[in-house]
Amino acid sequence: MKPRIAVVHGPNLNLLGTREPTVYGTTTLAQIDEQLQRLGEQLGLRVDCTQSNHEGVLVDRIQAMAHDQTRFVIINPAAYTHTSVALRDALAAVAVPFVEVHLSNVHRREAFRRRSYFSDLADAVISGCGGLGYSLALHWIADKLLTKAQT
Repeated sequence: MKPRIAVVHGPNLNLLGTREPTVYGTTTLAQIDEQLQRLGEQLGLRVDCTQSNHEGVLVDRIQAMAHDQTRFVIINPAAYTHTSVALRDALAAVAVPFVEVHLSNVHRREAFRRRSYFSDLADAVISGCGGLGYSLALHWIADKLLTKAQT
């Protein structure tokens, strides 16, 4: 059975491709998810993607990870990065390791975007690599799982 990797996309990421393309690029969320699923197949991973503009839906998805054999999470909390104690608490409660991903370099943007409620819990943080950041996270996770399997 392939290890399950959950990808969680926060609010407004459903608008990728048309939303502020100079900041977020022109790749759509569907294209990112498709690329991740193909890459997951190549790496021997099962990739499940979820996007919601609603905090409670994302909390429910994260809580479900405690029982659905999710091995790792890739999360782009989007605007919830700077506001959501609820998502942070859910990730802490399920204790599934995760990589925090941001499409833009948050350190080159408004000051409020530099504060993340997640980074200190994350196993890794990738910022400013566009859609490629998700693929980098998946490669990193595959390497971690392979290394763990060998020890």
